[in-house]
Amino acid sequence: MPKVMANGITMNYEQQGAGEPLVLLPFLTADNACYAFQIADYSKYFTCISVDLRGAGETDKPAGPYSTQLFADDVAAFMQAIGVERAHVSGLSLGAATGLWLAAKHPQRVKSLSLHSGWTKTDPFLKAVVECWQIIAKGLGNVTETVIRGIFPWCFTPELYAEKPDYIDQLAAFVRSRPQQPLEAFMSQSNAVIAHDAVAQLAHIGAPTQVTFGRHDGATSTRFAEAMKSSIRDSEVVVFENCAHAPIYENVGEFNEKTLAFLKRHAG
Repeated sequence: MPKVMANGITMNYEQQGAGEPLVLLPFLTADNACYAFQIADYSKYFTCISVDLRGAGETDKPAGPYSTQLFADDVAAFMQAIGVERAHVSGLSLGAATGLWLAAKHPQRVKSLSLHSGWTKTDPFLKAVVECWQIIAKGLGNVTETVIRGIFPWCFTPELYAEKPDYIDQLAAFVRSRPQQPLEAFMSQSNAVIAHDAVAQLAHIGAPTQVTFGRHDGATSTRFAEAMKSSIRDSEVVVFENCAHAPIYENVGEFNEKTLAFLKRHAG
């Protein structure tokens, strides 16, 4: 996989497909492979550029502190380094928080914005959830197992666990197959989640924006929908029923269909 220097760090990425560039921003702990179930569909219409954020995958993991604003600056510099002046930008969770800052601070870089399971500012409930993940990670001393044992239950509905246990096991195996994030990098990334506050930035976002949530997401629930819809002037909201925090895995078909429809509307 190619690597490039950007904003003082070496960033790892993968590129597939043809068409207008689409930059895919991973969620907490994840590397570029987290969009494996989307790339097959997206790459038929777009050049998919999936990147490892600072602290994850094979991108550098310097000591913190990290912030969602810093991640956005990294991505802007990364785009400059690979010669992509402007792109569609899509992210889930931490990727969405990064996308918010990117579109507000570097608007010339963003043609359209897709914010999945995102949030405007970390509230006391989300802070408590992420601090719980940090406690689990410190106790286990293993970020991969923290994801599977501590974070998965927030990502998927009880029904998925009950009806498709083999699928949950396959997703766990997929996570275990990826580069393991060091504990220190997890703490830096998760502290950035806790500190995230982009409320004042929303009005600066001019790119057409799709905002999506899982109906049963507890971590970044639809409680954030109205603030995003009312503050981002050209935005639309989609709610995936029967999904929690990770519709990209829980209902791949519907997620890909609705998100790709938005991307194609704003291409060209």
